[in-house]
Amino acid sequence: MDEIITRFPPSPTGYLHVGGARTAIFNWLYARHTKGKFILRIEDTDAERSTRASVDAIFDALHWLGIDWDDGPYFQTQRFDIYREYIQKLIDSGHAYYCTCTPEQIDAMRQKARVTGAKPRYDGTCREKGLDKSDQAVVRFKAPLTGTTVVDDVIKGDIVFENNELDDFVICRSDGTPTYNFVVVVDDITMNINTIIRGDDHVMNTPKQILLYKALGSPLPTFGHVPMVLGNDRARLSKRHGAMSVTAYRDMGFLPEALMNYLVRLGWSHGDQEFFTRDELIEVFDLENIGRSAGIFDLDKLLAVNAEHIMAASPQDLVDPLKPFMEKAGIEIEAGDYVLEVIETLQPRSKTLVDMAEAALFYYQSDIKYDEKSAKKVFKAAALEPLNMVTAKLESLENYTQSDLENVFKAIMDESGLKLGKIAQPVRVALTGRTASPGIFEIIAILGKERVIPRLKKAIRFIETKVTSNS
Repeated sequence: MDEIITRFPPSPTGYLHVGGARTAIFNWLYARHTKGKFILRIEDTDAERSTRASVDAIFDALHWLGIDWDDGPYFQTQRFDIYREYIQKLIDSGHAYYCTCTPEQIDAMRQKARVTGAKPRYDGTCREKGLDKSDQAVVRFKAPLTGTTVVDDVIKGDIVFENNELDDFVICRSDGTPTYNFVVVVDDITMNINTIIRGDDHVMNTPKQILLYKALGSPLPTFGHVPMVLGNDRARLSKRHGAMSVTAYRDMGFLPEALMNYLVRLGWSHGDQEFFTRDELIEVFDLENIGRSAGIFDLDKLLAVNAEHIMAASPQDLVDPLKPFMEKAGIEIEAGDYVLEVIETLQPRSKTLVDMAEAALFYYQSDIKYDEKSAKKVFKAAALEPLNMVTAKLESLENYTQSDLENVFKAIMDESGLKLGKIAQPVRVALTGRTASPGIFEIIAILGKERVIPRLKKAIRFIETKVTSNS
């Protein structure tokens, strides 16, 4: 089998969104699975809408997703000499011709066709005139007038187009700029692309591109048109469904492995398996199991997948992704045992890195702020006895393992007759500022005596002041 060569050709007219990201992932995974090549090409011929900021945003998103490329990035605006060469090839071989029909004349042709019930299109006025190049002339491809063009699609099956439904489409405008369908084919030929996986919104372009391949004497690539990603209401995905840029999901605290896992499963399956690591996807991804139905984007499911990936990750692998979210809160975290222990306690409780960062604050803050509802509910006069007992016993405790801490609480339960909750909840609010946190023995052990004792004493003073002011 020839080496598989795929490509991802975004237009830099905005950010990379989830639909485009999924297309990139499919092409990248297939290239990696087959040990082929993945090429990045920037289709920037739309000069009015293309921006460098969008190019950089696309690069940023791909880097974050972990998608690397073997060749490129190529920019179409830097390849005009190549396009001119191929336009001339088509003219010389009789597969293209110059056309001087004005826009008004073409509008009249289309209007006449509508009146007669025919398909509105160019009627071939200049097809056999043999016109020379001029400032007003466009170049049109001479499409066959009879027969059919068949798209052999590995996902959708054969799609048949009647050639008499296709008109002689423009491949080069009068200002010398080539058109989309033409440059895509020239790029794919010259870059040796032999596998094209793209959204099914491109299906209608494919017969024109196949005709161009044949006219240029080039073998056809394998085509696979992937169904679109839709919202829950089965409408085309938009911002109201959560169709934000890929980097917006990064900023919301999603892991790139989780987003990749989720997007791949929107339209592809491998048995009943839902959770995949990046390496597992590379190992098993194929084109045969891409489905024909549209994928339905569900933010809740993405959150669930992200929570699974956070839970499955090693704490070490979460340190760097967590850093920017902690920095937003003004906290610098350093590599070491402390942060690894912190992350390990928060993994089961975090759907996103934003959740994790928020939950991690109490581990690093020097001054704990009490949640108002938590303090009102827990910090009552009855909490003073267990807080004082815990403080006294922890101050005299030499070993500070979780087992030793459990024994401290058991001893207080025996001495006071209080249940664990009546002791643990005041301590929890004293140490974290809220009623929900990781296990109480875990957090006491990780925080260490030098942090725990001052926090307990602060809580005691807070309650005493509160009781005094209410008496």
